[in-house]
Amino acid sequence: MPSLSIPSPVGPLTIEEQADKIVAISWSNGASRGNDSPLLDEAARQLAAYFEGKLSHFDLPLAPAGSPFEKRVWAAMQQIPYGETRCYGDLAAAIGSAPRAVGGACGRNPIPVVVPCHRVLAKGGMGGYSGAGGLDTKRTLLRLEGALPAA
Repeated sequence: MPSLSIPSPVGPLTIEEQADKIVAISWSNGASRGNDSPLLDEAARQLAAYFEGKLSHFDLPLAPAGSPFEKRVWAAMQQIPYGETRCYGDLAAAIGSAPRAVGGACGRNPIPVVVPCHRVLAKGGMGGYSGAGGLDTKRTLLRLEGALPAA
């Protein structure tokens, strides 16, 4: 599977492509495979622009692997505007589910940052974050988007 590793303010990220779609972004500094991919280059360009505060909406073909329920949650997350947050209960109500199930799907999101699970919070606070750095990474992403005051 072609992949590309890039630096980012939240740690090294590896973007993976399969069948001309982005299927994963993970926190790792793995060896890039198949670097001649225009899609991986475009994903890296968009991520760099996002981290520079110059991009608020990703335009990439995505194919996250997951259950039909997880895919519904991830699609709902993509509807949360840049710089805004929702709670697990908001997403649960939108798709007819329970907050705990939504939280589980958020934790299994294979394309973090682009599919913005960081924008989903617990009703009474931050909730969790499964990416490297945990809640510190979630806070960094939310501050970048202006959804949290600067530290």
